[in-house]
Amino acid sequence: MKITIKDILQVIEAYAPPAYQESYDNAGLIFGDAGREVTNVLLTLDATEAVIDEAIANNCNLVIAHHPIVFGGLKKINGKNYVERVAIKAIKHDIAVYAAHTNLDNVHNGVSAMMGERLGLQSSRVLQPKKQLLRKLYTFVPVADAEIVRTGLFAAGAGHIGNYSECSFGHEGVGTFKGQDDTNPYVGEPGSRHLEQETKLEFIFPAYLESKVVAALLKCHPYEEVAYDIVVLENYHQRVGSGLIGVLPQPMEEMEFLQYVKAQFMTGCVRYTPLRGKPVSKVAVCGGAGSFLLKQAIAAGADAFVSADFKYHEFFDAENQLIIADVGHFESEQFAVELFYLILTENFRNFAPLKSTIRTNPVNYL
Repeated sequence: MKITIKDILQVIEAYAPPAYQESYDNAGLIFGDAGREVTNVLLTLDATEAVIDEAIANNCNLVIAHHPIVFGGLKKINGKNYVERVAIKAIKHDIAVYAAHTNLDNVHNGVSAMMGERLGLQSSRVLQPKKQLLRKLYTFVPVADAEIVRTGLFAAGAGHIGNYSECSFGHEGVGTFKGQDDTNPYVGEPGSRHLEQETKLEFIFPAYLESKVVAALLKCHPYEEVAYDIVVLENYHQRVGSGLIGVLPQPMEEMEFLQYVKAQFMTGCVRYTPLRGKPVSKVAVCGGAGSFLLKQAIAAGADAFVSADFKYHEFFDAENQLIIADVGHFESEQFAVELFYLILTENFRNFAPLKSTIRTNPVNYL
């Protein structure tokens, strides 16, 4: 079966919707034609020149990276730096380059979840959930047609709350309307007020699905004019946000925990704050630069916070309330490649993407 680049990207974006990326990010298709047939896919953390060479050598015309190779605008592309050289080489060889970055960070089963799995964390949850990502739809439908509308909206993605699907609420009442002479009402007669036993239906859905949900409503609703309301919810979306926090299977002595972290993340160095003389049980993690979550980790009662890119003075901010374990940026996010692989192989059974053999980490340890 023919698989296009678009087919691959739709699967990635169903897992990590682009709407969940941060405002500064540049996730998505950086170079390339989404309509082209895929020869093979190369998975990597960074789309460097060496990775593009690897893609060429393995007949891969799609590179999926965690980090976008282009963050800001390129006014000129003449090969003066590695970003421009990657762009030139990728375009010259018809290689599409795609990035799933902070959108993959922000889903509950994303990059931080991979870190949690490496540490065996249990009862995990998002450390800092995001607000205003959910909407509520209210609509009014004849009692006899309520189930048809429910089914259509569920199929469009409405009604998911945490691990539950097909969630809705209905309340029966009486609706009134009077159609004008040129109307064709589903019930009642033009020119006469009609009273109809209706069910008021309510559904929660993620904001990025709004157009799809409304289209489904208009398609499955029997009325000529559909009455509905959509409101922005202030609720935290418990499955979208930054970082993760969970509990170790068994408490560990602090130095034992740090040695365990070093081994699990295969890093040459773990930078850490002074030990507290207390066992480590509850652990917060965040892929990449996670210092912005330190206060949240402390407030959540974490004994340790595993992340990367802490600056010198930020280590003081731990104030002996937890241990900061900085494992390095590459090391904290390296398992994004494995996550890409799992997503694609679960959705394309006869497709075998390649994991890059290039270690793109620009930091070395002596």
